[in-house]
Amino acid sequence: MNKQFVFEFKEGFIIAVKAILSNKIRSVLTMLGIVIGITSVVTMSTAIRGIDNSFQSGISALGSDVLYVDKWAWFSNVDFWKMRNRKNITMDDYFKFKSMVKLPRATAPVTNSGQKVKYKEKYIENVVVNGSTSEYVETTNFTFAMGRFYSEIESKASRYVAVIGSEVAKNLFPLGDALDKEIKIGGINFKVVGVLTEQGSFILGNFNPDNQVFIPIGTIFKHFMSHSWGTVTINVRAYSPAMIEDTKAEAQGVMRKIRGLSFNEPDDFSVNQQEALMEQYNQVVGVIQIAGLFITGLSLFVGAVGIMNIMFVSVRERTREIGVRKAIGATKRTILIQFLLESATICLIGGIIGLIFAVILSQVINRFLPTSVQYDAIILAISISLITGVVAGLAPAYTASKLDPVEALRYE
Repeated sequence: MNKQFVFEFKEGFIIAVKAILSNKIRSVLTMLGIVIGITSVVTMSTAIRGIDNSFQSGISALGSDVLYVDKWAWFSNVDFWKMRNRKNITMDDYFKFKSMVKLPRATAPVTNSGQKVKYKEKYIENVVVNGSTSEYVETTNFTFAMGRFYSEIESKASRYVAVIGSEVAKNLFPLGDALDKEIKIGGINFKVVGVLTEQGSFILGNFNPDNQVFIPIGTIFKHFMSHSWGTVTINVRAYSPAMIEDTKAEAQGVMRKIRGLSFNEPDDFSVNQQEALMEQYNQVVGVIQIAGLFITGLSLFVGAVGIMNIMFVSVRERTREIGVRKAIGATKRTILIQFLLESATICLIGGIIGLIFAVILSQVINRFLPTSVQYDAIILAISISLITGVVAGLAPAYTASKLDPVEALRYE
């Protein structure tokens, strides 16, 4: 029985390939919907996987156990004008906060300004320049390609030293010789003491350390702020992710004391954490996935309908051939397998072509957005192709298998 089935399968496959090759143009047009569908689903899969890897890398660099005490709430439903009217968090607030909290592993004030960064003839506009203390590096998971972060002495003395992100380094120093060079930030000379390894994510926007520069906070207040002791964000790092909620509760309580808020007054500050960023990211990715699945499903549906119609045409054209095969002993199962294999083979070839297009397209997209081609995407493409082929060919194959051999032989 098994040998008979293998023989029928082999014979059916050979007949299916011959039928496809004898109608090349029709077969190619039939595959088009499958090619578009598979290209869409694989490209979407590689893009989402690449974006996700990049995002997780960026989040890891910032530290999953870090809180951000700020005037502004991230992705909040709080009215913008209410947040705008909140009091700024100042360096005085930071010094009080640091002296009162007990749970954090490290705290650091951060403020920033958009500046032009230049080295000789090369320059970058609107780079995010962060000012902080030497403790800032302890609130991150930064690693260094070369050099170091600025020291406590350099920070307290407001020295003209800078740490630059990997993208800034690539743009200004393509030969990789940034260390100890003099760059201009907003027209003022700074010595590069450190270069970060690549650790950000394009999706993090202004949070991406690869496109940032870090200088002592006193220096940024002196040269790049309209007033010398302006608003800051307080970065607070817990000892571990398990301690994040306790650290958050303490930070909130301490800030309420510093602000002098009574028990029935709402917070006039926000304690942000990366969960908000993750939620926003998941929402965006979810919308992209739904849109991609809709486009893919539509393409595959159109492709499946096209294949079904063509297979019905093929059955009608080969009615006499089916009658001859049945007359000499072919069973219903043999005919069913033959046409199912033909439909599945068309879809499989279309899926392979779509997969090749998707890989090429992913390499092109990778120049602008991160992509990641995984083995599961290849398995997914082949599986979808085969399933679509079997489903689309089922009705025509069943119709062919049920043909009466006498009536089929009379068909002209």
